[in-house]
Amino acid sequence: MSRRSSSGPIGSYERDVARGHRQYREAEARRRTEQLDAEVAALRDLLVSGCRTPAFRMDAMVRPEQVEPFNPPGPLAQPVPMPRIDEFQGQSSGWTLGSGNRAQAEREAHARYTQAWQAANAAEAQRQQQLAVYRQQYDRWAAEQLAGVRAHNSRLDRLAGALRAGDPAAVVEYFSAAVGSSAAWPEALPRQVAAAYDPAARQLVLDWELPGYAVVPEARSVQYLPSTDQLNEKPRRVAERRALYRDLLAQCMLLVVRELYAADEFDVLDSVVVNGFVDCHDPVTGQEAQFVLATLPATRTTFAGLRLEQVSAVDCLVEGLGGQLSARPDQLTVVRPGRRPDEVGGGVVGHGGHTAGDGEEPDLFEMDPIAFENLVAELFRAMGMEAVTTRRSGDGGVDVEALDPAPIRGGRIVVQVKRYRNTVPPTAVRDLYGTVQDKGANKGVLVTTASFGPGSYTFANGKPLELVPGDKLVELLHQYGLRGRLGGTATDIPAQRTPEPAPSADHNVLGMSWSGRVALDVCALVCSGNRVLSEEHFVFFNNPRTPDGSVRTSAHAAPDKAALEVAFDALPREADRLVLVAAVDPEVDPHADLAGFTDARIRLLDAAGTEAGQLEVSDGRAGETALVLGAFRRRANGDWDFVVGGKGYRGGLEDLLREYGVEVA
Repeated sequence: MSRRSSSGPIGSYERDVARGHRQYREAEARRRTEQLDAEVAALRDLLVSGCRTPAFRMDAMVRPEQVEPFNPPGPLAQPVPMPRIDEFQGQSSGWTLGSGNRAQAEREAHARYTQAWQAANAAEAQRQQQLAVYRQQYDRWAAEQLAGVRAHNSRLDRLAGALRAGDPAAVVEYFSAAVGSSAAWPEALPRQVAAAYDPAARQLVLDWELPGYAVVPEARSVQYLPSTDQLNEKPRRVAERRALYRDLLAQCMLLVVRELYAADEFDVLDSVVVNGFVDCHDPVTGQEAQFVLATLPATRTTFAGLRLEQVSAVDCLVEGLGGQLSARPDQLTVVRPGRRPDEVGGGVVGHGGHTAGDGEEPDLFEMDPIAFENLVAELFRAMGMEAVTTRRSGDGGVDVEALDPAPIRGGRIVVQVKRYRNTVPPTAVRDLYGTVQDKGANKGVLVTTASFGPGSYTFANGKPLELVPGDKLVELLHQYGLRGRLGGTATDIPAQRTPEPAPSADHNVLGMSWSGRVALDVCALVCSGNRVLSEEHFVFFNNPRTPDGSVRTSAHAAPDKAALEVAFDALPREADRLVLVAAVDPEVDPHADLAGFTDARIRLLDAAGTEAGQLEVSDGRAGETALVLGAFRRRANGDWDFVVGGKGYRGGLEDLLREYGVEVA
């Protein structure tokens, strides 16, 4: 009896698989070790690499007076092709018959051509109308962009003049921007700052946040253990890790002083004092606290004689410049700080760049664009994220970059800030989505002092985008202990949205009910013909009422699943119809369609809740995600009739809105 040899094909295959797996795991161990080595090398070379970055200049904050060119989306950019008569003349077999049949065929061909031409001409007229609306919106957006750029650059001109005059507030604002947006600092390192300027001594005093001990990797290398098929981290020697951390803190202190003097193109600094601190929980009390781990006074004359690329950072700070550095920063052993910003007097710019100590709630509309971006960055930090403002040139459309450390939902966030007074156009939301994709970010956030229209919310729906309008921004600022208002005085700004009023005697309630478990958003469009009067006349969850309040969302009661309130007599004079639509809510079930939308009806109620009648509407169909329920149309005598709809859309609310002239980014 023969025995199968282990060297046969099966045994060879198993050995190849095992060998391949081992090679893969060993390569993974090498990759992680190389990553650890690269992280440590970056920390060791922070000062050297930082000294090679260009000095910050006022010109870096100047924004070019240009905007994205007009570029209509999709079919709006191309004229509707018009039919040609010869395309129809060859479609009938009548051409081969007698003259009578030929004449009949010609008439039929001409009739088909005429019908096709009329349809194409109507489509082109609609395209031209939509294109004109889009152009108007673009022109408004472009004008706002240019106005913002010019206001920003004008503000920089005034800032430069104040700097030359040695104005303390201007000095603090400029140098806070310089260190806050410096390219010398890796993204993993914090850059919070509080500052004050003493014009008599020509001295800038800073509190500068230092990285925590965790920034130095605890592991030294990663090794693959074949016996257990595990990757094992070899720990870094404690003494080595402590030395690396202490050296890193010294490099940070020297580098921030270098950045300040390098940015002093207006010659306002004779000396600086930097106190380096870490923000963490006090192990004794458990409360959040600041621990000063280093302090460095440095005159311009002394500092100018240093060759920072060649120094030992610790020796240079302690012996060369007479600074102090914690002997055990890993254990939060503090040093006696030097002069602090609050000891200087005058305005102190806090970590986010807004002036602290003044009692007035700042008006976000009037705030300097740079300070506003810093305030938004501070808001993200207050929410538990890491956040920095970007450099003013080459930022790729990003004003703030944030990192949410939360597992699963966290990740890299790009933030755009729009200090507008009017509605943010959908093009801005579209641009943000493009930036999210270009940057490979997990999420994009658009923060504004204004509001967003339906097109913006519709485009953002289902995408990794979040829109923060002005009232929500103020609410968040107050929630996280920051300050801001939207015009007026601080007492004029409510902490939350004003609740909708109860139904009044001139409002009817339209209660919507249906069978099936599909979750729907029921919306209304106030139209002239098949065009909505404006984005503000599209009533839905993010725009709960028209500007005049004639149509508004309402709480519903059983058996209704949704409700709207309408004052028909108060609708705008130019409006001749009120269109009711329903769309699947993708946040509840992104895979749902309207197949489960059956036995639907609208109950017409007066303000007292008395039912005046019921209106049946069409059922939904599989594959469709939005539906026109029907429209109330104004007759010549002023009465309103209801016309059942039924047209469905597979592309959801976006497709439906486009047909009614609502621009979706």
